[in-house]
Amino acid sequence: MKKNTSMKDIARMAKVSRTTVSFVLNNRMNMKISEKTREKVLDIARKLDYYPHAIAKSLVKKRSKTLGLILCQELRSVFSDMLIPQVILGINNVAVKKDYKILLQYIENKENRYNYYHLAREKRIDGIILSGPRLDDREILKLKEEDFPIVLIGQSEDGDFSCSDINNVEASKKIVNHLIFHGHERIAIITNAPLNYTASKLRLQGYRESLEDAKIDFSEEMVGIGNFTPQSGYRVAQNLLSLKNPPTAIFVASDVVAFGVIDAVKKKGMKIPADMALVGFDNINLSEYFDPPLTTINLPGFDIGMNAAHLLINNIEGEEKKSRKIILDANMIIRRSCGCK
Repeated sequence: MKKNTSMKDIARMAKVSRTTVSFVLNNRMNMKISEKTREKVLDIARKLDYYPHAIAKSLVKKRSKTLGLILCQELRSVFSDMLIPQVILGINNVAVKKDYKILLQYIENKENRYNYYHLAREKRIDGIILSGPRLDDREILKLKEEDFPIVLIGQSEDGDFSCSDINNVEASKKIVNHLIFHGHERIAIITNAPLNYTASKLRLQGYRESLEDAKIDFSEEMVGIGNFTPQSGYRVAQNLLSLKNPPTAIFVASDVVAFGVIDAVKKKGMKIPADMALVGFDNINLSEYFDPPLTTINLPGFDIGMNAAHLLINNIEGEEKKSRKIILDANMIIRRSCGCK
């Protein structure tokens, strides 16, 4: 934020009084201010990057008793991600006990990230739980600088954020090592999401470290990039199965994405696990009912959500101002899809 930005600057540019600017930025809806004027003031304030200052001031005045849950995914992937309901239930479990409400919003693209500020400026939320942090998201750093309470479900490479997550690297190594132990060397990976999502990058890192530890050469052609949905898994699996020397096993870093992979393998006339070993990640409720049942990593979504809510509410209420990371272990669930059972 520019140090010399003030309400006076906004008032001058909007050609309104400083009092009007104050009423708009503090969401005084009972004042006789036209919607056109309100939008003009908000637009100028946003261009001057004045919102972070307004956010900080709003924290001193009062609370809304509302937590903002921001999902950094496209809308279609939000509805296909079967882990999200578990996370929401975990957050809600804590919120209800602490008399907080939850406001859910998805952020589909960079242009929508102004909503972080929009929600906070209107004092509709007291803090944010951000699910699926991205490496290219600079807005959370601005919020952090203004001491606005924010907790990540996932992790960030920038900034000292409180977070609730699993050890994605170690979890991925655990399941890839399982495939290596059972004789596989040509192991492909299909990520859960594009690599600008931190979870996707960390799971790929675990895969690479397992290969390196086993002295197996890493090959770029064995890497496919998923995008949260079964359709992305199907598309990437088709490419992998068309290779001159295809994999004998595929690690899919999302059970939902694995739905599409299973379909692609079967349409190729191959059987799982006889012709292709397959493992997933997340242990969604349907994974044990796949055909065959899916070997996977159990991601405790409910507990991750609960921990995130506890961290955020403690921050909001001043009980825990320092950043704190809660990283849970993730165990492997062995079923028939890997051919080991």
